[in-house]
Amino acid sequence: MIQTAIRPELATARLRLRPLAMSDAPRLARLGDDFEVARMLTSCPHPYSPADAEALVRRGLEAEPDQEALFAIELPGEGAIGTIGFDPDEVLAREVGYWIGRPYWGRGYVSEALAAGLAWTRDHWGRRCITARHFADNPASATVLIKAGFLYTGRTEWRHCVARGEPVLCRWMVWIA
Repeated sequence: MIQTAIRPELATARLRLRPLAMSDAPRLARLGDDFEVARMLTSCPHPYSPADAEALVRRGLEAEPDQEALFAIELPGEGAIGTIGFDPDEVLAREVGYWIGRPYWGRGYVSEALAAGLAWTRDHWGRRCITARHFADNPASATVLIKAGFLYTGRTEWRHCVARGEPVLCRWMVWIA
């Protein structure tokens, strides 16, 4: 029997994935207020204000735990460095989305968080299929997803990027447990 954990916490070798807290908002606002971060996300505005970060935290706190999950990616000793979430998508199953602040890029943190999150969705939600999409001009995210076992579906679409103020080509991927 699959049981859903209410507001779970996950641990990896270097990170904690935990529920967002309003105390995370100031730090997430600072990290998210970077055009290089915002330009790779569909709905993140730039500038990214404390109010935007507070709205993100509220969304995580109000999420139905058996339908969606939004975790803070926490680096112990430093605090939240980004987020990872699993939302119902409009096509298949659940869709994963993530971001971390630029000072933490290139250290494998997203790959580590994604592996833990995928294992959790499989083991606690019973999900065997997770979708993801990345902007075609974001090879770093493509690499993270491929490393986690995602495969390209062949589907592409134009999605509006709030920070860029224009549509950007997205490539769909799928992970099958």
